[in-house]
Amino acid sequence: MSAPAGTSAPQPPWAAADPVGDALHGLRMTGVYYCRSELSAPWGFSLPAVPDCLWFHAVTAGRCVLEAGGTRAELVPGDLVLVPRGDGHDLGAEVTGARPSVLTLAHESTDGHHAVLRAGGGGARTTMVCGAVRFDHPAARTLLDLLPALLHVPAAAAGSGVADVLRLLAAEVEQVRPAGEAVLTRLADVLVVQAVRHWLDTAPAAREGWLGALVDPVVGPALALVHRDPAREWTVASLAAAACVSRSAFAARFTAVAGEPVMQHVTRWRMHVALERLRSPEATVSSVARQLGYRSEAAFSRAFTRVVGQPPGRAALALRRPPPPR
Repeated sequence: MSAPAGTSAPQPPWAAADPVGDALHGLRMTGVYYCRSELSAPWGFSLPAVPDCLWFHAVTAGRCVLEAGGTRAELVPGDLVLVPRGDGHDLGAEVTGARPSVLTLAHESTDGHHAVLRAGGGGARTTMVCGAVRFDHPAARTLLDLLPALLHVPAAAAGSGVADVLRLLAAEVEQVRPAGEAVLTRLADVLVVQAVRHWLDTAPAAREGWLGALVDPVVGPALALVHRDPAREWTVASLAAAACVSRSAFAARFTAVAGEPVMQHVTRWRMHVALERLRSPEATVSSVARQLGYRSEAAFSRAFTRVVGQPPGRAALALRRPPPPR
């Protein structure tokens, strides 16, 4: 069976001293839509599902209730909420009440990516900054799949740094400035990473599976090496050497911590990367196979089909099909 080819020696263990940091580094996003909301009670609306995107909501003044995936969060100033997989959800001043689609409400659009929403009945005021953002790096997609349907970071847990970012974000959304989208996207980067760090520090689920493997002192650095350089000719022996343990001890520990054998993870990760690269209209199956170190297109296609469930050519066509209007 053909395997990926490579000539470089494994990197030393100190080269991946922060595997969790490497994973969070993949959380670089592309801005899709940002909105500053000025609301007064009674108010409420539903937000549609946005596949392949992450919703975030940050309260800068007042209070509101958010419901998503059967979970409810009561939000106060400084609170940050993520809806990691873009599921539809509800926002309102009260727990119950009629909630029209946000798409039916009048927005003051500043350009194609920013808007201001003013709605409500004139009562108690709430202001929020909301956004939908997209991630392209396979590490980000894999990590977001592990997060809960609703990730709530209370102001008390977020710290003053998040409050400072929220103020900057609100100011940027309020008016159009040169390079405004780039600034908004970088600020949103910080908010999302802070929220994920909070979850990693506090949630028991963050110590299981792939994330649990990242924080393991033996498996984590080796895993980060694979994610950083998937085309390298990794073997159990080379990864064990990078981790400074025996081959048998490393293989057993990896399976116990990550929930799958090491080489199975290596192949699966390569196919995650392949899927992202096949999105590009310029990419070909043979070029992606070469980029990931495979000696032949046939060997790559067999591995891809085994992991993804369809040949790479068919997957590329589906990935490049224009999305339905939103």
